[in-house]
Amino acid sequence: MKNIIIRLFTATLLVAVILSGCKQDKTGPLENNNTPPGPVSNVSVQNGPGNATLTYILPTDKDLLYIKAVYKLANGQSMEVKASYYGNKLVVEGFGDTNEHEVLLYAVNRSEKASAPVSVKVKPLENPIWGVYRSLKVSPDFGGVNFKATNPAKADLTIELFIQSKGKLVSTGKNIYTSTTEVDQSIRGLDTVTQKLGITIRDRWLNHTDTLFVNVKPLYETIIPKSGYKEVILPTDTKQQYDGTSIPQLWDGNIMDWPSCVLTSTSTVDPQWITFDVGKLATLSRITIWDYPEYMNQGRTYFYGGDLKEFEVWGTDNPTPDGSFANWVLLGSFTSKKPSGSAYGVQTSEDYAFANAGINYTFKSVSKKVRYLRIKSIKNWQGTSFMSISEVQVYGDPR
Repeated sequence: MKNIIIRLFTATLLVAVILSGCKQDKTGPLENNNTPPGPVSNVSVQNGPGNATLTYILPTDKDLLYIKAVYKLANGQSMEVKASYYGNKLVVEGFGDTNEHEVLLYAVNRSEKASAPVSVKVKPLENPIWGVYRSLKVSPDFGGVNFKATNPAKADLTIELFIQSKGKLVSTGKNIYTSTTEVDQSIRGLDTVTQKLGITIRDRWLNHTDTLFVNVKPLYETIIPKSGYKEVILPTDTKQQYDGTSIPQLWDGNIMDWPSCVLTSTSTVDPQWITFDVGKLATLSRITIWDYPEYMNQGRTYFYGGDLKEFEVWGTDNPTPDGSFANWVLLGSFTSKKPSGSAYGVQTSEDYAFANAGINYTFKSVSKKVRYLRIKSIKNWQGTSFMSISEVQVYGDPR
């Protein structure tokens, strides 16, 4: 009988535990204080480009959780910004004009009770999109157009490109997204005929500039097909550091995986070079280079190690057997620039996207048609001269 009682008690306790675990969790404030906190005080305003920084004194309530700013943009969009009680400032942003705007500041406690609002007037400075718009220079490029502009505020911007078709502006879907201080990018894939283009600058709050209209005729070029590329080894060319890497892997279509790349000797700091045949004579316009992304703690990283930083590209129609530069012409001297301008080993999402898409280097105008290319590394991102390249694509006019 004693064992039966014990079993019944255990079963009853188990059912109670299960039922208590099945109760629906409730969400909401962890505390229940219906008394609103005091308001912020001594608010000061520092107006900035398209934004304003508000500094204040916090109320002394012990259960204070955050400060909230509520305001509206000129387009009617309601905005809300929250700042932790650990600090005494917040930034309101997204303004597309320089008019005066009202911002309401609330102190909020752990019971989500808000204080009485404190009204503050802000008068932001000019939105960065306008400075970029005024500095914008648009010029023909091979297969498209080139955009140069300055963005000293490092604002997140979009350069939108439209084409006029049947009297209407139609988006090309080929936009540039950048936050770099010096914009120098091209949009390609356009027909090589004179066409009227419209360009606007937009920020992430959908503020946009007027439309700049330009008539542009993109320069002719075509892909030099990789099917004709061949390895060339001349006496002065640099050997591979590893047996698994080789020059033909520059056109195997693989831009990521090891050892599908070129990785030259790391035992020298002198300039070094490799040579290859593009398969046909052509007036070359540019080369796209995919540097090898090194494995780092933050994932695959460009602008690192043996990725090209300072280098030259040379061309010839008839390389000399001794491997000298006697019959070569310099197609271009280049310096690879990280969009973010961040320190070595630091990579932003824009840096990654820019390099992962392949970096374009435009050749200077050379009348001589060439068939053979030589990439000469002067300095890599590590500060030595070995090169690690995953893929190349050459463009030009073989007609």
